[in-house]
Amino acid sequence: MYAGAGKTEFTFELLVSRWAELAWHPTRGDRPTLVARQLGTQQRRWDTVVVEVDPAAFERRRALGDRGLDRDLLRVVERAPAEWEWYRDALPDPGFSWEYVRAAIHRAAGRELVETRHGTGGRVEFRRVQPYPDWVRRLIAVENKPSLDAAAADALVDQIEHDVSAGLLDEVWVATDADDADRALLETFPVEAGVLACDFGDGVTADAAAVHWHAGRLEPDETITSADREESPEAHPSYRAELAERAYDAGWRSYHETMRPDCRAFELRRAGRGLVPYCTAKACHQTASECAGSCGEFTPEPPQWRTSGWPVAGGPGKGFTRLLDRRRERHRERLEDV
Repeated sequence: MYAGAGKTEFTFELLVSRWAELAWHPTRGDRPTLVARQLGTQQRRWDTVVVEVDPAAFERRRALGDRGLDRDLLRVVERAPAEWEWYRDALPDPGFSWEYVRAAIHRAAGRELVETRHGTGGRVEFRRVQPYPDWVRRLIAVENKPSLDAAAADALVDQIEHDVSAGLLDEVWVATDADDADRALLETFPVEAGVLACDFGDGVTADAAAVHWHAGRLEPDETITSADREESPEAHPSYRAELAERAYDAGWRSYHETMRPDCRAFELRRAGRGLVPYCTAKACHQTASECAGSCGEFTPEPPQWRTSGWPVAGGPGKGFTRLLDRRRERHRERLEDV
C-alpha cells in the first residue's frame, strides 16, 4: 500500500499529472497528451495543464527542437515566409520597436528555426525552415485540491468561474481525494467544471482517478492574444499557442529545478507508476517550498560525490535530474509513435 504522498497539494499534483499522462482522457478514451504543471497567464495560474496533441503534427513540432518557443520566437516562427523576405514585410507591426523583432529572428536562426541573410541594402531577410505545425488539439486545466474543505472550495470558485468564461480552455476539472468528491458536488462550482475522484492509496495507476462529475465542453476563442487589442493583436501569438509551447518546454517533472536534489536527504520514491520526491531527514514527502537551501535539514552532497564517476556520475542529485529528464523525453517520443 502506498500512502502519504497524496496528502499534500504538491505531491497530489504530481500524482494527478502522472495519472493524466497515463490515462487521459477520463471519459473519451486514450488521447495522446503532454502534461505540465504551474502554467498560466497574468490573471490565472493552473495546477495541471493537459495538452491534447495531434501525433503527426507533434512529430513535425519535435523536428523544430526539444526547447519550447517563447512569445517572441513563436511570433517569428509561426509567420516565417516560405521564400526570402524582408522581415518588416513578412511580419505585422508588433506595436513596439522592430529592434526586438530583429533580435528574435536572430535567436530563431541560432536555433535553426529559420534561415537569415542580408538582402538589398543590408536588410535582414529570413525564411522558414519548415512550417510551424498546428499540433494542439485541445487545452484542459485541472485544479488539484486533495482536501476540499469549505475554505479551499470557496477560494476555488472564482478561479473556476474565470476558467469557464475566459475563452482559453476546452475543459476544466477539479481533482480531489475520493473522500471529498461528494463535497465538491455540493459546492457552487460552475456546472461546466468536471470533478475527478482520486485514490492514490496504491500510487499512480491508470484507474486511480474516476469521473465524479462530467466536464462540459467550453468554447475557446483562438483569437485571444497576450497583447491589448488596441496594440496590434494580429502580430501576437495566441495565448493557447504560448501555453502549449510552455507546456512542451517544461512538462511536469521540472520540479527538480526548484527543489534541492543535491541534498543528501533527497530521494525519488516509487508511487505505483510514478515517482515522487521524499525527504529522508524529515521522513515525509516534502513540498517544493520546504525543499530549499534554507531548510534546516539541508545537507549538501560531499564534493567527491559530484566529481567522481561512482556510484552516479556527478552525484545522486545529478542522477535524479537526468532520470526525470529522460522520462520526459521518453514520453515525448512515445507521442510521436501513437
